[in-house]
Amino acid sequence: KRVVQGGNAIGGAISDDGSLVAVSNYEPGGVRVFDAATLEQVADIPAVGAEGRASKTVGLVDLPGRRFIYALYDAGEIWMADFSRAGAPSISKLQGIGKLPYDANVTPDGRHYLAGLFGEDGVVHVDLWREPLAARRILDGYGRGEEKLPVYKMPHLEGWASAGDVMLIPAVGRHELIAVDRRSFKEVGRVATHGQPVFAVARPDGRHVWVNYAHPRNDTIEVVDTTTLAIVHRMRPGPAVLHMEFTPRGHEIWVSVRDANRVDVYDTASFAKKAELAVTHPSGIFFTARANRIGQ
Repeated sequence: KRVVQGGNAIGGAISDDGSLVAVSNYEPGGVRVFDAATLEQVADIPAVGAEGRASKTVGLVDLPGRRFIYALYDAGEIWMADFSRAGAPSISKLQGIGKLPYDANVTPDGRHYLAGLFGEDGVVHVDLWREPLAARRILDGYGRGEEKLPVYKMPHLEGWASAGDVMLIPAVGRHELIAVDRRSFKEVGRVATHGQPVFAVARPDGRHVWVNYAHPRNDTIEVVDTTTLAIVHRMRPGPAVLHMEFTPRGHEIWVSVRDANRVDVYDTASFAKKAELAVTHPSGIFFTARANRIGQ
């Protein structure tokens, strides 16, 4: 069965009990939620901010307890939709969080939601275990005093890496990853990179983070050691490396190389290429193991 639910969808999530599928939209905006078994629409949540402005929705992830959280790009807000009770969902709104939240993600334990801001240097943090919910700014002005570079592709905060006590977050329009302490949410270091990071993906054991880049440097992947924040390996799979996905225990990583019409498989210990799969213009790679992780 196939359902046309919008004109331009940007992300989706499945509730923790597997019963609901939520989709965030650029067009017509808002979030629509469907019964996972029948694909019948359960809820249509327009994203109209405090100023009465309709908004694109981004950074949609699932939370424990049949809940979803997402950001309103145009309105500068974060909303949480709670489907734990029968009937219409309960919507909690955090307003005035900052300019143009472009993407977001939640930590693997489902506690911390972070949204990157495109309209200003900074990240918004929401501790989901604290009541009442509140948004606070972290990494304010991380590029202060330096000339901004043109942004060739928006980085994906759904691809920031959480490994041990450190998170590595792509810096918008910069050739850097920012290292953030997971307890204090303060900056503890930076990693100079080959280009503007798009995805920073942690190997399941957290030892290494693999990073790909925006055009025109999107033929390269770098590997960062999370204990030293040093780049320990660089490879050039080919033109337009778009996505990376680890096998469940991390012994392999699968890499889509769109303009070479290939998916490459690498050994994550030796960095040796193990296989090539012929695929026409591959983009995202998603393994079913994601179904067992929060926010995936």
